[in-house]
Amino acid sequence: MMLEALTGQQRAAVLMLSVGEDNAVKLFQHMETEEICDIAQCMARMGKLDREVVEVLLEDFANTLRGRNTTLGTVQNTRKMLSRFLEPDRVRDIVEEIYGPPGKTMWAKLNNVSEQLLANFLKHEYPQTVAVVMSKLDSDYAARVLAELPDSLTMEVLMRMLNIDAVQNEALEAIEITLRNEFMSTLGKAQERDSHEMIANIFNHFDRSTETLLMSYLEEKTPESAERIKKLMFTFDDLTNLPGPSVQVLLREVNKDQLVVALKGTSDAICDLFLSNMSERAAKIMKEDMQATGPLRVRDVEEAQQEIVTLAKDLSDRGQIVIAEDGGEDDFVY
Repeated sequence: MMLEALTGQQRAAVLMLSVGEDNAVKLFQHMETEEICDIAQCMARMGKLDREVVEVLLEDFANTLRGRNTTLGTVQNTRKMLSRFLEPDRVRDIVEEIYGPPGKTMWAKLNNVSEQLLANFLKHEYPQTVAVVMSKLDSDYAARVLAELPDSLTMEVLMRMLNIDAVQNEALEAIEITLRNEFMSTLGKAQERDSHEMIANIFNHFDRSTETLLMSYLEEKTPESAERIKKLMFTFDDLTNLPGPSVQVLLREVNKDQLVVALKGTSDAICDLFLSNMSERAAKIMKEDMQATGPLRVRDVEEAQQEIVTLAKDLSDRGQIVIAEDGGEDDFVY
């Protein structure tokens, strides 16, 4: 058998047979069932392989990798490659699968979507449709989704669920199609990571001098992008936008020695933010500790500030504090 006569799947089969069972298993674990079946069929039908063919194929594979200065794997590159041999609809489905939540079936995937996102979509649907969707979800997840819906809709959905009969296959398929085309596809596109957000997160971890240098470069080369990145960044100074209750939660979680270092030499506004949310005794001790602390390296101060910013963002992601955007304020019930 000549190398030129081998198809792509046959070449993959030869490679799998050549790397040994343990390595082949590791590679198969990263493949879809359909791919595994196709390659496995080729492996089963391969028969005896000439040593020369195997060596030439492996050398060709190695040369292909060596011939690339870099190997860049992105969704955009993958989409472009798939578009060369698949229909547009199939490419779209695969890309949505990449971005979408994990799960084998439509309903399993829904269980991994943020309940707020699903509820926001379902609140515009008919109560009967929502009832069917709820009946197909895991009970704990369905409870969280229902809690996000308007009370009037939730009650209507619950009444429909009490009287729900076996749903006809046609009706269920129609609901699945609606969810896939109108919700999941939108969700997939929304989850593509914005490049400006990615750079903003990277900038958040730079020291002050590096951040200033690179931001100046961006402002000169692409001022619009620089402005957008600055708006997406979250810095220690942005903590002044935290409402009182959120500052108190942050104070309970933050390392006090770290806070002393972070506040050293910072603005009066930031100091007042933390001190005003402490008890009188705790604020007095904090001031004494700051005064007793000798000169500190700028790098140490910036690292302490970044640790507190990271903690604040983590608490925000967990819903324990609220970070107001653009200095906006949120209403609270005390």
